[in-house]
Amino acid sequence: METLIKKAEDFVTKFLNDNLDSKFVYHNLAHTQRVVNKAKDLAKESNLSETEQHQLILAAWFHDTGFTKTIKGHEKESAKIAKAFLKENNGSEEDIKAISKIILATEMAYEPKTNLEGIIRDADCAHISSKNYDNYASLLRKEWELTLGKKIPKSEWIEENINFLTNHTFYSSLAASKWEGRKGKNLANLIQSQNKIKASTEKLKQKKAELKFKKEKLDLPDRGIETMFRVALRNHITLSDIADTKANILLSVNAIIISVALSNLLPKLDNPSNTYLIYPTLIFMTSTVASIVLSVMATRPNVTKGKFTKEDVANKKVNLLFFGNFHQMKLDEFEWAMTEMMKDKDYLYGSLTKDLYFLGLVLNRKYNLLRTTYTVFIIGLVISVIAFAISFAVSGNPA
Repeated sequence: METLIKKAEDFVTKFLNDNLDSKFVYHNLAHTQRVVNKAKDLAKESNLSETEQHQLILAAWFHDTGFTKTIKGHEKESAKIAKAFLKENNGSEEDIKAISKIILATEMAYEPKTNLEGIIRDADCAHISSKNYDNYASLLRKEWELTLGKKIPKSEWIEENINFLTNHTFYSSLAASKWEGRKGKNLANLIQSQNKIKASTEKLKQKKAELKFKKEKLDLPDRGIETMFRVALRNHITLSDIADTKANILLSVNAIIISVALSNLLPKLDNPSNTYLIYPTLIFMTSTVASIVLSVMATRPNVTKGKFTKEDVANKKVNLLFFGNFHQMKLDEFEWAMTEMMKDKDYLYGSLTKDLYFLGLVLNRKYNLLRTTYTVFIIGLVISVIAFAISFAVSGNPA
């Protein structure tokens, strides 16, 4: 049987080195070797027969080989691997059955029914009574993070360990007498760490709440300033709407005039007797087209490049309240910039001031163009009427 144990050691060592994923930084060969050594220690001081000791050691070597196949239910896979090895090495059916039962007893939800099952469970959990418990726990935490694909907060991990150690029981009296005391110390250390984290977290929350209150108090905008910006911006937007409405009215009127001219006036110019209408019509159409062009220019939007850099935000050069400065940026970059602006009261008010100023420049351009448009329309209309009157008078045709 000693030869079989040596073969099992060689087999498991090679098997885990070749097949176990590197993510298993705790349930690896080193863990298996620790469990084997602890099982040997307990077996020597227990009233076990030589056959039972050999069965226990063999089970200890194979108990976590199933991690090469799966995490959930790895105990069954471990038993299958052990069974295949024992059959290949002429193990008896009695040994195979006994070793499989011992391996399956390492499942956490299982309640050991025999002395051997209790000993393997105690050996498997011996790390909770080690002076290096913190190191082993850190390795297990890292393994969970790697295999589950998510970070485990320190407070959550300590809570998990406290619950495990609190509910844990050694199944053999020997393990309890040897390791219960150190397990209690490790549990006390965990509770102490948990209390420190809670106190630190509570203090941090309180500090954040105080800072938030102070910041809100310092950054609380004056109601008069808010009202000023609200009224000014609303007035500017209303004036912009009025300008657009006026431009649309002129566009509609001139479009109707052109339609009437094209359908009624221009066909008459084909007749040689109506040549006197050419110049008045030309003046009339020119003024109408000019009015349409100016109306379109008054309502034509001016779109900027829509990009900014982190340096622009840091130097407070970009106005994030105007879409033309950010429409080409990604959402996360814009959110970051807005957050930075909202943290800075001066930057926020500066952006509102710039927004108001540039909106005023846009209004100035619109109203200047609109004034020019109305002037062109009126002058063109008057000159056209005069030109038509003169043409009719010179030609001798009645209007």
